[in-house]
Amino acid sequence: MAKTPWIIILSVILRSSQVICQEAILHISNGATDKEYCLVYNSLWTNLSLSLSTATAYPLVNLSSSLLCNSAGVSPDIVRGKAVVVMRGQCNFSQKAVVAQDLGAAALIVASTTSMSPPGANVTEYEKVQIPLALMRYTDFLDAQNVFGEEMQVRLYAPAVPVFDASIVVMLLIGVVTVALGGYWSGACERERLSASRGGGGEEKSDSGDLALYSPLKVVIFVGLMCLMLVLMYFFYKYLVYVIIAIFCLASATALFSCLDALLDLAKCSPMSVTVLGRSVSVRSVLLSAVCVTVAVVWGVYRNEDRWIWILQDLLGVAFCLNFLKTISLSNFKICVILLSLLLLYDVFFVFITPLFMPNGESIMVQVALGPDAAGEKGNTVEVPAERLTPYEKLPVVMRVPRFSVWAQNLCGMQFSILGYGDIIVPGLLVAYCSRFDVWVNSPKKIYLFCCCIAYLCGMVLTFAVMLVTKMGQPALLYLVPFTLLGSALLAWRRGEMRQFWNGTTYEMEHLTMAAEEESADYS
Repeated sequence: MAKTPWIIILSVILRSSQVICQEAILHISNGATDKEYCLVYNSLWTNLSLSLSTATAYPLVNLSSSLLCNSAGVSPDIVRGKAVVVMRGQCNFSQKAVVAQDLGAAALIVASTTSMSPPGANVTEYEKVQIPLALMRYTDFLDAQNVFGEEMQVRLYAPAVPVFDASIVVMLLIGVVTVALGGYWSGACERERLSASRGGGGEEKSDSGDLALYSPLKVVIFVGLMCLMLVLMYFFYKYLVYVIIAIFCLASATALFSCLDALLDLAKCSPMSVTVLGRSVSVRSVLLSAVCVTVAVVWGVYRNEDRWIWILQDLLGVAFCLNFLKTISLSNFKICVILLSLLLLYDVFFVFITPLFMPNGESIMVQVALGPDAAGEKGNTVEVPAERLTPYEKLPVVMRVPRFSVWAQNLCGMQFSILGYGDIIVPGLLVAYCSRFDVWVNSPKKIYLFCCCIAYLCGMVLTFAVMLVTKMGQPALLYLVPFTLLGSALLAWRRGEMRQFWNGTTYEMEHLTMAAEEESADYS
């Protein structure tokens, strides 16, 4: 049962940013007044002008009382050569676009009362639609009606976004520093356990909840359960997302306490124990617990406030990843190879293979990452009053850093560079193993930890480079797993320690060896 929360969390943090939300601008004018609103579109489906001066102006027709799933009740004379606003729901985006196109509309704007995710459909349907298609918030359309009435001229354009944003460097630093610190902490804990066992006494600092993966069968079962959890998330997202949020709050508060407690131990801060009802109580632990729970609760309450909550999410995320790397240990390099390879296949399968047999070409991984409304929509959607609209719940499993290019932030909200926890934790488990191996063989200058961190840095740099060249999100494990596995294996081979590195030297194995030697000495 103790493994269940880790399986649930890990199954949803291994996600890829394969769909990038492309923002655009809707410029509205009536000759006397101008105002701009946020649009979201799919650049693989729709081409928009790069500037306002080159964008085509269209008269706007308000069909927000219609879902436009068919042409019934709509006269072609009303919409011909104009931009049309319809409501989201009932049918998918491509169906609405084809109906609007057949009626002679020049552009289609879908007003959304739910999430603002880029419109998608089966790739084969992209060729059917030749008119611009974009989403806007229903509340923005209501505001435009109040400002302009029914006489509106609109232009749709998407200013060029700088290819490189400095937030990528910050994200790179967060990933590398977290992996390095997590690996170092895991090695420090292993050194304490070995010292305690060799000293024949003393108090070990290891946590009772530590989980070691030492059997290939256990690894296969572990990954299989993760696959099951991801599929359950796909079908029951709107219920399980709150379970994940609750688990994250609890796990991150515990992790933050563990990290801060370790820092205070390092600073030799007194626990300041007092006696209450005959029991010794650590004042330091009580205060730390209150702080950590408060931080987690504040994040849980204000998790959709993009302007500042990303700071708390990144703080909790770093603490969560560090504690994960300290808590979960891999016993040898063979287990590392099996686990990382299976998780790489897991990532590739659920991102690239599942669209081949899922409805509308949906990727299970991307759908879980973006929420159930990420692709073409089906089902009923009712008109929601503006005051009842709430941000769509998303999984709290990414590091977020605001982008420095802010042209769209004033309209669409803050834009972020993101890095999934899985892109830190999965290779980080290998880094942690390398750090423990440094302790086992007493290697100089922590050479295995240093080498694996450099390999992780190279993999991250390549990931971001490919992302910038292709202008598409990348599954980072596709680059991180080969770099870290090959880098650490080459080092072990070069140092002539490959057999020991492959088989591992765990504390339990050494303890049994020492006990056997002592027993043999007693008999002699």
